[in-house]
Amino acid sequence: MKRVGHLFEQVASFDSLHRAAQRTIKGHKSLPTYANFAFDMETHVLALERELLDGTYHPRPYRTFSITDPKPRTISAADLRDRVVHHAVCEALEPIFERLAIFDSYACRKGKGTHKALVRVRHYCQKYPYFMKLDIRHFFETVDHGVLKAQVRKVVKDQKLLWLVDIFIDHGAPGSQVGKGLPIGNLTSQHFANFQLSFLDHFIKDKLGVKAYVRYMDDELLFADSKQQLFAWLKEIESFVLTDLKLELKSERTVVAPIEQGVPFLGFRVWPSITRLSAKTRKRFISGVRRLEMEFDQNIIDERTLVRSMASRVGHVMHANTRSFRRSVFYTD
Repeated sequence: MKRVGHLFEQVASFDSLHRAAQRTIKGHKSLPTYANFAFDMETHVLALERELLDGTYHPRPYRTFSITDPKPRTISAADLRDRVVHHAVCEALEPIFERLAIFDSYACRKGKGTHKALVRVRHYCQKYPYFMKLDIRHFFETVDHGVLKAQVRKVVKDQKLLWLVDIFIDHGAPGSQVGKGLPIGNLTSQHFANFQLSFLDHFIKDKLGVKAYVRYMDDELLFADSKQQLFAWLKEIESFVLTDLKLELKSERTVVAPIEQGVPFLGFRVWPSITRLSAKTRKRFISGVRRLEMEFDQNIIDERTLVRSMASRVGHVMHANTRSFRRSVFYTD
């Protein structure tokens, strides 16, 4: 595995940080905090460049809040200036992490995403009679810092960049266990987490020889000609996850079943010839649409926000066969 050096100067350069700043504020310039940052962007970028180069940079505390959609989670939002550095780091690391990625990994990668993952799942549903669904228990909250740092060092040898990577890994969310966890909501967390599970991908594909495998972050699907084969793989995967990654599979959520009952994945259920929304996703879509309509009626959001948010929600459910369902939601008398 080739290790890459001479990256820190790229990350800490004015040009890199300026590009990162532009990506960070894109689409948010109407908000006061972002507008103020944009107004004096060069000054902020120069200050970040100076702190990074002289080794005095340290991230500010997170702003935490809770969300319930799609499930209850605590989000740790980095300070705006720190998000700029996150973008710069990810710009440098993304092509390195990409070299380790397998074809059928679909999260946090350009040209991938939910839709292509579902298409691939349907493809495998047409070829195999059985599937196994795996999930990692509290994945983001339990990522082992020592394991992750060692993995990054297998592909990066630039000591200054490793210093910065370690800062972000160690900068845990409030209340997190020392040496464990990645804050949900950070760009770096998403890329680090997906990179870590690339090692699981290669164990499954290269060591176990699994031909039909799809992963979207910590949701994994394996396909086979028999349940016996899937259960044999399960034992090997449980051992690897626990021993090598210091994580744990959520055994009560493991599913081994025939394709004919439908494959649950990312809020959808997939069969060889059709993809449908899960009941939970249907309910969440309806409540989300009604909430947006109410906020627009009460002048909480403007028409542009309404249209953009509706388009995002509709675009997501269009990954499934939902024409009749969408008509029932939007055309009610």
